[in-house]
Amino acid sequence: MKNIVAGITLGDANGIGPELIIKTFSDKRMLELCTPVIYGNKQVILHYKKLLENGDFRFEVLKPQETPKPGKIYLRQVGENIKIETGESSKEAGKLAFKALETATHELADNLTDILITAPINKKNIQSEEFKFPGHTEYLANYANEDYPLMLMVHGDLRIGTVTNHLPLKDVSSSLDKDLILKKLMVFNKTLKQDFRIQRPKIAVLSLNPHSGDEGLLGEEENSTIKPALKEANEMGLLTFGPFAADGFFGNSNYRKFDGILAMYHDQGLIPFKSISANEGVNFTAGLPIVRTSPDHGTAYDIAGKNIADAQSFRQAIYLACDVYKRRKEYRALKANSL
Repeated sequence: MKNIVAGITLGDANGIGPELIIKTFSDKRMLELCTPVIYGNKQVILHYKKLLENGDFRFEVLKPQETPKPGKIYLRQVGENIKIETGESSKEAGKLAFKALETATHELADNLTDILITAPINKKNIQSEEFKFPGHTEYLANYANEDYPLMLMVHGDLRIGTVTNHLPLKDVSSSLDKDLILKKLMVFNKTLKQDFRIQRPKIAVLSLNPHSGDEGLLGEEENSTIKPALKEANEMGLLTFGPFAADGFFGNSNYRKFDGILAMYHDQGLIPFKSISANEGVNFTAGLPIVRTSPDHGTAYDIAGKNIADAQSFRQAIYLACDVYKRRKEYRALKANSL
C-alpha cells in the first residue's frame, strides 16, 4: 500500500481548526499513517504555532509540481494574508476557508492527494457567489455530481446516517418521500459493504413521529412513506428494520444490534450520536467517489486560541479516512478479481 497523502483544509482561521491541525501533527507518529498537505495560509499557521507555543510543529511550503515525501508536513499556500481575529466571525476568514476547500477539492480530483479531512467552517461567513451550500457535504456532492450523499456519523461500531441533512425542522416532513429514503438506504448499504467490510449489513430505520406515529394517531409518514421504502429495500435484498421510535431505540440500547442506523433528520441522529461518542465521533460523507471526513464539531469560537481544544475527534477523522481509503481499494480489487 502506497503512502497515503492526506489533504487537510484549514477551516475557519478564527476557529479551532488551526489548533487542531497543529496539535494533531505535532505527534510524529501521525506521519507514519499519512503525509499531510495542509491547504491554508502560512501566516495563519505561524500565528497559531506561536500562540500555542508549539515548537514541535514544523512544516514545509509545498512547491508547484513538488511531490510530497513521507515523514514531512506540507502546506499548500492558498489565499492572501488576513487579519486574524481569534474567536470572531469574519468574511475574510470565510473567503480563506473556501479557497482552501476549493483548492483541496480540485487537487483531490486530480489525484494529487488521496483523502480529504476538513477542519470546521463557519457555514454563514463562507457563503458567497461560489459557495451557496449548507455545508461541506452538499458542496462536495455537487462537485462530484452526486445527488444522494449520506452524512454518516461514525464512532467505532456506531454509524448513524441522516435522510435529510442541514434542513430546517419545519421542512423535514415535506422533504421526505419513499424514493429518497430508499436511495439513502442503498447508499448506506453500499458504504457499509465497501468502506466498513460488512458483508450483510443490518440497517435500522428511525420513525419521524413520536411512538412511530401511534398507528397514524401522531402522523402518517411512517405508514405512507417510511414503511413502503423499507418494504422495497427488503425486496431488493437489503436487510432493513423498523421504523423504530427514536427514544426507545436508543434508551434500550437497541442501537447495538445494528450495523447502521438511518435517522430522518439531523438532530434525531446527531443528539444521541454525540451523547454516546463523547467528542470522539467523525463525520464521513458516504456516497461520493472520494474519501472525506471531518471532526463532529464546529468552529468553537468560544475556546479558539486558548490551547484547550480537544483534537481527538480530528485525529479520529484522519484514522477513519485512512482506513476507508485502504478498505475501498481492497474492496475494488476483490470485486475486480471475484472469479
